[in-house]
Amino acid sequence: MFENFTFENPNWFWLLLSIPLAVFWYFKKRQQQTATLKISSTQGFTKSTLAQLRPLLFILKMLALVFLTIAMARPRTVDVTTKVKKTEGIDIIMAVDISASMLARDLEPNRLEALKKVANNFVNGRPNDRIGLVIYAGESYTKTPLTSDKSIIINALNDLDYTQNIEGGTAIGMGLATSVNKLKDSKAESKVIILLTDGENNAGFIDPITATQLATEYDIKTYTIGVGSNGMALSPVGIKPNGQFEYRNVEVKIDEALMKTIAESTGGKYFRATDNEKFQAIYEEIDALEKTEIEEFKFYNYDEKYRFFLIIAGALLFLEFLLKHTLFRSFV
Repeated sequence: MFENFTFENPNWFWLLLSIPLAVFWYFKKRQQQTATLKISSTQGFTKSTLAQLRPLLFILKMLALVFLTIAMARPRTVDVTTKVKKTEGIDIIMAVDISASMLARDLEPNRLEALKKVANNFVNGRPNDRIGLVIYAGESYTKTPLTSDKSIIINALNDLDYTQNIEGGTAIGMGLATSVNKLKDSKAESKVIILLTDGENNAGFIDPITATQLATEYDIKTYTIGVGSNGMALSPVGIKPNGQFEYRNVEVKIDEALMKTIAESTGGKYFRATDNEKFQAIYEEIDALEKTEIEEFKFYNYDEKYRFFLIIAGALLFLEFLLKHTLFRSFV
């Protein structure tokens, strides 16, 4: 009820500290002004009811002071209207390697599942941007075009899995080129690719350097992420007769030199995700680096409430004046 209630001049409330002093002064003065008379008996005297009610005049004055102080503090309610004007946002393509090696278990529960979690958080934190999804292994294709509907992207991310329907291998150049193709005609103020892989370019007919030159030509910034721990990782090396993957410890090989070249040539940055925590931190850093500017306009509508308290204070003072010169006239 009072969440929008404010005081323009709250320093006036210091005046309320004078009330205890006024009460002390009133009773002390009253004792000093009260005459004493010694008599043998008080049976012939009766106490006047009006005399007992005389402190009411002082109480009315104090109440008037309280309400006057509140009025001086200028109470008011404020209604805030916010209007958000979104500038041209950022168009982002996430290019994800879905080769079999992404099922390696050096991240929990594996690289691909770890990616889904952090990518979901990233997408949910970008309400004002369009995001698309490109997947690649030995070839690449668009999983989801640029869209501002985050539920579409989230569902597409959750559906990511290794499939034998896509040619095996790691075609980094193809993944990057497909992403550039989806962004080259964008009118967004900023265009970004987040390219993720856990291996080396060993497939596809587009060289990664050629794809990098295309990204530079279209002013598309590329952040590259190498996924995998240092050393050995429990990775799928084949499929058993029952259809399950056979896992063995395999050396982690990521072409970091290539990934750095792609990032630096396009104005981006290279990251290495060796565990789940670093993976999350990488996406948080990219999120901080690529912020969409939002213009926010706030309109304040104030409704002054001091008149109500001023009227009450005036009414109390008038009542005190009226009683003082009528009922209590003989006792003043």
